[in-house]
Amino acid sequence: MVDVKIKIKDREGVIHEVLAPTDMAMNLMEVCKSYELPVEGTCGGMAMCASCQCYILSDHSLLEMQDEEEAMLSEAFYVKENSRLGCQIPITEELHGLEIELAPES
Repeated sequence: MVDVKIKIKDREGVIHEVLAPTDMAMNLMEVCKSYELPVEGTCGGMAMCASCQCYILSDHSLLEMQDEEEAMLSEAFYVKENSRLGCQIPITEELHGLEIELAPES
């Protein structure tokens, strides 16, 4: 079992260093929720609500954005070039050291 360290900046600017397991098929939204960070995940991870939008701050190679995620972000508020939906980022060993910031609530 390998846990990866992820830094998450919440909406108040506080940085949380969390450990995320790579062997539980979790995504970034689920990790945030497990640490009780203010991420809604209203749609349950189906890329249909953008309530788990975050900004990727570190230079990590992520899986390519799929059409559903791109479509949802095109309708969301506070979207930036580095915006992603946390529910669409699976936790893998390659994410060790990832740094993100939670997007403002819409």
